Amino acid sequence: MDQIPSITSADVRRDEPVVAVLPVGSFEQHGDHLPLATDTLVAAAIGAGVAARYNVLLLPALPVSCSQEHSQWPGTVSISYHTLAYIVTDIEASLRAQGINHLVVLNGHGGNYVLSNVVQTANAERAGSMSLFPTRTDWDTARQAAALESDAHEDMHAGELEVSILLASYPDAVREGALTADSIANDREFLLVHGMGPYTANGVIGKPGAANVDKGKALLVSLVDSFAKHLDALGVADVIRQK
Repeated sequence: MDQIPSITSADVRRDEPVVAVLPVGSFEQHGDHLPLATDTLVAAAIGAGVAARYNVLLLPALPVSCSQEHSQWPGTVSISYHTLAYIVTDIEASLRAQGINHLVVLNGHGGNYVLSNVVQTANAERAGSMSLFPTRTDWDTARQAAALESDAHEDMHAGELEVSILLASYPDAVREGALTADSIANDREFLLVHGMGPYTANGVIGKPGAANVDKGKALLVSLVDSFAKHLDALGVADVIRQK
């Protein structure tokens, strides 16, 4: 998983980034057609695009997070929300100690609800210190730019968006069967109570059959463009040079 450029301390000293980007993935089932590391791969692909455009410090992706809703499927591994929150806040503190005062948490897994509270708390203590990316607006904008057939509610998991991004960035990770794995479950009111199990037999909620590589490329371009708004929100857009 080559999500991290071969940067050295000398590179960081030369570039003097004021913003770090922390991709957060997961290790959870994504049907039989996508790897357990799908969310990590997606976050890594977005992070690589961001680092190629902007002068930021791209950190290694966190490969395990809060995937308890997928625990009925083998291979899924989770940590507690406490642990994830502590990891992110510890990383932020380590960055601040060396003068990198802004952190963008690049979340690739929708179940990491605690990250919103982590960012909220960080900014209450130090205004403009942290942002959570992509926002729902960022995702919706990207879906529109890529002309996806499904919306975010219908295409929740292992569907059109995730397969498209992997086809564009890690095509070998997509196995046969993706185009016939569609599974719709728009009524899933108690997913937090019961997990994914009652709502899908194959672990998919979405339309992987609608995915293609061009959609994946368009999604990534849109998301990298949207990152600029987060730099502006953090108050550092004027000092972050684009590459």
